[in-house]
Amino acid sequence: MNDQPGLSAERVRADVAELLGREPNALASEENLLDLGLDSIRIMSLVERWRAAGATVEYPDLAERPELAHWITVVTGGAAA
Repeated sequence: MNDQPGLSAERVRADVAELLGREPNALASEENLLDLGLDSIRIMSLVERWRAAGATVEYPDLAERPELAHWITVVTGGAAA
């Protein structure tokens, strides 16, 4: 999918945590990010940020399964969380 070194599991976790105002290690991999306060506008901002870094990601890829572990797989092309 992508070979960008900046798109690691750690980067995805940190980007999501930043938008939620949390520490990255405070996010559970299987927790519903919408329940934590992420909304469609923030998801779109993440999509644009990750596309700019080289990811092939679409809004529905994230919105349909709003769990961090799934997002890491989609954005990094399968790197483990």
